[in-house]
Amino acid sequence: MESLGTARTDAYLRRLGAERPARPTAASLRELHLCHLRTVPFENLSIHLGEDLVLTREAVFDKIVTAGRGGICYELNAGFAELLGALGHRVELLQARVYGKDGVPGIPYDHLALRVDGRWLADVGFGDHTAHPLDLDEPGEQKDPAGVFLVRPARDDGEGGGGDLEVLHDGVPVYRLETRPRVLADFRTGAWWHRTSPESGFTKGPVCSRLTEDGGRITLRDHTLIATSADGDRTEEELTTDEEVRAAYRTEFGIVLDRLPVPLHPRP
Repeated sequence: MESLGTARTDAYLRRLGAERPARPTAASLRELHLCHLRTVPFENLSIHLGEDLVLTREAVFDKIVTAGRGGICYELNAGFAELLGALGHRVELLQARVYGKDGVPGIPYDHLALRVDGRWLADVGFGDHTAHPLDLDEPGEQKDPAGVFLVRPARDDGEGGGGDLEVLHDGVPVYRLETRPRVLADFRTGAWWHRTSPESGFTKGPVCSRLTEDGGRITLRDHTLIATSADGDRTEEELTTDEEVRAAYRTEFGIVLDRLPVPLHPRP
């Protein structure tokens, strides 16, 4: 991917509240990954505001940096890939299929993740996931503030998936990762499906979520504000007026809306 220019890179770093690293290292990657999760929310509001999901480097930058918004995996990880590339990292886009509750993987190009410097699995676009990149060269369990993760070879599914990897969180398979590099345009069909299909969880209702400074998570799902602490304690607050919802978007996520998102395919 063509990297950002100096001015745009500096603007992205200001969006994250991060300093420009002196050189690209595993430590600087780890810090930027955490900053991104804390400042740029995972959110599907465009789907419920009637906005398209445009997967170009310009559109992603404008949404995340200029407009101060977040996005879903395709947008968040594409933006992060551009930033990392501009800072000297070698970044590859990888496609993954997310496992459903039934243990069946989703559609091809269900998810976009990043391989950085040939070793690190970075993912700032999966919501409640790792705080730090995972080491693809580590065959054993990896401890993270979000739990225990494992990257292992996937079982042959008979569909040409030999060489795929599985990412597990606390022993549960999360997604199946293909190791062949892709380009951003490859993910447009997956983004279209998630934006339009009644079968996509993203079309059921608006959600906005980010990691908090203390390692917890703040989430606004429809009109419910959910705060989860680092040790798992959870509180919920029902917001009763549109102004309360807009104020929560503003205060907790820095998102200013002149109208509220309306569920595209509401849950029954």
